[in-house]
Amino acid sequence: MSAFLATNTGFVLLTLAQSLALIVPLLIGVAYLTFFERKVMGAIQLRKGPNVVGPFGLGQPFADAIKMLFKETIIPTGADRVLFTIAPMLTFGLAIIAWAVIPVNNHWAIANINVGVLYLFAISSLGVYGIIIAGWASNSKYAFLGALRSAAQMVSYEVSMGFVIVTVLVCVGSLNLNDIVLAQRKIWFAIPLLPLFVIFFISGLAETNRAPFDLAEGDTEIVAGFFVEYSAMSFALFFLGEYANMILISAMTTTLFLGGWLSPIGIAPFTLIPGVVWFLLKIILCLFVFIWVRATLPRIRYDQLMSLGWKVFLPISMGYLVLVAGVLEIFGWLPNA
Repeated sequence: MSAFLATNTGFVLLTLAQSLALIVPLLIGVAYLTFFERKVMGAIQLRKGPNVVGPFGLGQPFADAIKMLFKETIIPTGADRVLFTIAPMLTFGLAIIAWAVIPVNNHWAIANINVGVLYLFAISSLGVYGIIIAGWASNSKYAFLGALRSAAQMVSYEVSMGFVIVTVLVCVGSLNLNDIVLAQRKIWFAIPLLPLFVIFFISGLAETNRAPFDLAEGDTEIVAGFFVEYSAMSFALFFLGEYANMILISAMTTTLFLGGWLSPIGIAPFTLIPGVVWFLLKIILCLFVFIWVRATLPRIRYDQLMSLGWKVFLPISMGYLVLVAGVLEIFGWLPNA
């Protein structure tokens, strides 16, 4: 009995250590992503960006966090207090726990399960609940309209993202994210599946409500959307959840299409760089494109958003799935065979 308890205690402590080793850098990364975004957008718009708090402005994320922490949390009259409080925690929590199956190096994942892709599907599907709950519990027409917009947008683009991921699974023959990365040792899937790579990334912009798909936060129409009534740390949790989801989508893009932790060139000195470093560099590249798009493109109309998802992305992703499945069935060809 004592040996059983010791084994279970060791397992719990190991899992806790692995979780902290992932969550703490992730939270720091989310904080500094806000700084990175403001600096990049400042450079694009010929501004300096944050440069006052600390050397080169590096203390700005901590200054923002302290300001949010000491602000008063205001709950509107008539709002559902319990759901109003739970919604931002749910949104932020789902963005964090999705990382449990993301491999940052070969077999470096908190849970290297054989159905990792299904786990990500489930978590991404639950993400819409936090937004719906926030919009309904706020007892505000603007918040409710923003929640409806966001829910319709996220559900619409999840369909095409699902077909893209299924196409990758057909090529690999496994739902394990580690196996998906290892299947790209000869060629990244971004090359043979280039149209799907583009569709997946653009759908990721829509899934995270980022420009030019930030219709849920249409300032000129519905005054910031579903979190219009939130303040202080409850608002900060929504804010951090959006940036955590940006990092998650970038990690999924890296894993599914950019070879994960694999080096781009199989010769020294590229192979001497640790896999974790390659993984982080690819994520940073994807995040840069997220920010670049925001600084470049204007917000599109809602009917254009829906038409793009249902009339363009969905037919292309379905057609490419049929094409890839047909090629594999007829010729027995795999990109890395």
